[in-house]
Amino acid sequence: MGRRPHVPTELTRGPFTLEEARAAGLTLTALQSKAWRRIGSGLYCWAQWREDAWLLLQAWHRRLPSAIFTVRTAAWLHGLDVDPIRPIEVAVPASSGIRSRPGLTVRKSDIATSETIKLRGLPATTIQRTLFDVSRTLPEVEALIVLDAALRKGLGRVNTPLGLLAEPAESPMETRLRWLLLKADLPRPIVQAKLRDARGREIARADLYYPDAKLVIEYDGTNHRDRLIEDNRRQNLLVDAGFNVLRFTAADLNQRPGTVPAFVRAALRPRTPRAASPRPQRPPRPRNAA
Repeated sequence: MGRRPHVPTELTRGPFTLEEARAAGLTLTALQSKAWRRIGSGLYCWAQWREDAWLLLQAWHRRLPSAIFTVRTAAWLHGLDVDPIRPIEVAVPASSGIRSRPGLTVRKSDIATSETIKLRGLPATTIQRTLFDVSRTLPEVEALIVLDAALRKGLGRVNTPLGLLAEPAESPMETRLRWLLLKADLPRPIVQAKLRDARGREIARADLYYPDAKLVIEYDGTNHRDRLIEDNRRQNLLVDAGFNVLRFTAADLNQRPGTVPAFVRAALRPRTPRAASPRPQRPPRPRNAA
């Protein structure tokens, strides 16, 4: 049987650099055993380590002290619910020789000190610079999801074409639903509109709303089944108050995206009142013969 590899306790708590491994008594050859996993150039972790985004970013900061976290990684550091580590995104000075590699996206940019901030000890772009970078580097709908989330959390808005479309949507799928409508050249709906009945009582809040057509558009997420009774009651109140309601699911957005704007366009189309059918004429009553 092979000898059990030496596993220093201090190296089991999170990722570590090659220099930290050597300080703990491990050689480069020892790090090639199954007890360890390479996660980047000069960066390793214990094979049984449970991934932790904060610890991973701290390790990359130790490995690349001149790098600044940007885009989605910076957005996560500012408290937005995005994936910060697939990939980790950093900016380095234009003169740096650091390059992108699997799991790490490197952009060359001399970011001004005024556009950087320390977040729990990690260097990142400010929220305004982060949102600007998000709006110009990510695919449009992915960027809008981040911009919506930032607006909902009160972190700010960026003055870019996508930034001006941002609304306080409550979930990424609601943003995707709205994006389908905007890309189809439909009017811009109101987001999270409060709806009232004829007596002025608030009866619901709509994901998306077109007031001229009294059209409510809802996204039904995975928790719709859990709140089916509540959602049905809410829809009945809306219909009773004269609102029209369209509901869509992830299957509609992902598998039949073209049908979504088609249904909405049809619902927004002015309805011409149907002409009343003429009443049938009764045949004249026969006169009695003389």
